[in-house]
Amino acid sequence: MCAEIRPQILIVGTGALATLFASRLSAAGVKVGMLGTWPAGLEALQRDGARLLGPDGVENIFHVHAGAEPADFRGVHLALVLVKAWQTERAAMQLTRCLAADGLAVTLQNGLGNYEILARTLGLRRAALGVTTTGATLLGPGLVRPGGEGVVSLQPHPRMDALVSLLQQAGFNVQVAEDARALVWGKVIINAAINPVTALLRVPNGALLERPDARWLMSRLASEAAAVANAEGIHLPYKDPVAAARDVARRTAANYSSMLQDVRRGAPTEIDAICGAVVRTGQAHGIASPVNQVCWHLVRALSSN
Repeated sequence: MCAEIRPQILIVGTGALATLFASRLSAAGVKVGMLGTWPAGLEALQRDGARLLGPDGVENIFHVHAGAEPADFRGVHLALVLVKAWQTERAAMQLTRCLAADGLAVTLQNGLGNYEILARTLGLRRAALGVTTTGATLLGPGLVRPGGEGVVSLQPHPRMDALVSLLQQAGFNVQVAEDARALVWGKVIINAAINPVTALLRVPNGALLERPDARWLMSRLASEAAAVANAEGIHLPYKDPVAAARDVARRTAANYSSMLQDVRRGAPTEIDAICGAVVRTGQAHGIASPVNQVCWHLVRALSSN
């Protein structure tokens, strides 16, 4: 890649959130690179750009540099990792081939364990933890519909200022959180309560609140995950995990969870990094999470995991 077109930020991934972040950053004048492995996604991004569906139904098109070869992005200083949790190992190895020695890769992924993989592969000075409540739905390769404005929370890091500046330039609501791990766990609990149930029932988030048995499942999933977080010494960002899960389901009533979207496409899901991670972490503390364990295996049975 020529120096004059080297991206200011590399987004690893070509899915819903990756396309959303790429679109908004490019709209703000940021040079964006996208590194992926999905042939259809890369072809669409290279041909048509990143496309963002506006509330008026009009597609807004933004130029990005998309490619499958890490060498094309050699020397990049900032990377946002937005692949599925089961792809993190591969993404980390790709970044070893293109992230600058003084660069920084930040995960905004769902689930547990992503930061640890990046830190182990790239080193602590080149990895940072983040979480976002921003949502998006992938309508097709390179085409995304925003799913509601959220917050991008980032852990403090000596190299984080440049990323914060770019995200703010793109209009994201950014906060630097002293305990980003607590926010990650907070999101994992919400995801554990909502995503597997929507995937199994094939319904949007809000439908869970209308079904007594679905509400019971949500309550058990959230309570079990919160008990594990407590054993980990996590101070959750809310007092009542069940109420928090129901509130998110209410506020995102029309949304289809990312897990349901994956199941519908026949793609692997992130269930291992959500319910599976809750079960494994609980076992390390001698805590059983039976409802998470059943949902873990049921969703795996639905998908190609």
